[in-house]
Amino acid sequence: MDLLQAIVLGIIEGITEFLPVSSTGHMIVASSFFGIAHEDFTKLFTIVIQLGTIMSVVVLYFKRFFQSVNFYYKLLVGFLPAVVLGLLLNDFIDSLLENPITVAVSLIIGGVILLKVDDWFGDGSETEISYRTALKIGFFQCLAMIPGVSRSGASIVGGMTQKLSRTVAAEFSFFLAIPTMLGATVKKSYDYYDAGFQLSSQQVTLLIVGNVVGFVVAMIAIKTFINYLQKHGFKLFGYYRIAAGVIILLIHYFIKQLTII
Repeated sequence: MDLLQAIVLGIIEGITEFLPVSSTGHMIVASSFFGIAHEDFTKLFTIVIQLGTIMSVVVLYFKRFFQSVNFYYKLLVGFLPAVVLGLLLNDFIDSLLENPITVAVSLIIGGVILLKVDDWFGDGSETEISYRTALKIGFFQCLAMIPGVSRSGASIVGGMTQKLSRTVAAEFSFFLAIPTMLGATVKKSYDYYDAGFQLSSQQVTLLIVGNVVGFVVAMIAIKTFINYLQKHGFKLFGYYRIAAGVIILLIHYFIKQLTII
């Protein structure tokens, strides 16, 4: 991985992390395009630069983090399903992280759901999140362990099934990203070092650059997304996901045909 690739991946992460379009899916496709998806450092990089994006949530919603102790307990409850299933399915999840076809199919299926989700659930009236609701959203979030599903999309839809408004569901999804991504970063970093790898000074620089870029871009993306979501709902994201999934499948098909020839 070089500096330009780190910047591009940081931009992609910042834009897509909190949108219902799957940041992991986009990162897999982009790193595959660069020819670096199979590298162990790339897999570490795509997880660790999420720290930059979650810091954007902390900065934008700084006052909300001092509401009450119950706020943290609810985040913990929502985070628990990801901890349990993440540990149980770690090897299976890693096996999917280099597969653009999995991403494409997930993008298309998720896109179809987003086209319908506003009609199914509308913009709910609930503004308070109970512990039971937090737990249910946490289980929805686990669907994003499949690349291409979208962590934010799954958790927002999960909140809407509980009659939360789109804005409340989206903001709780942002908050839930903090322990989820922090936990994933710690786990991935431990696995990286446990496998005997060491970070070079150049790789440390790439991680810093990726986090800074992701932080700045995510700040803009979150504000834009919330404003758009309140007015227009999810249909645009549904169309985008379907188009992106179809394009990925077509590219994969043509590359395969050229390889055969």
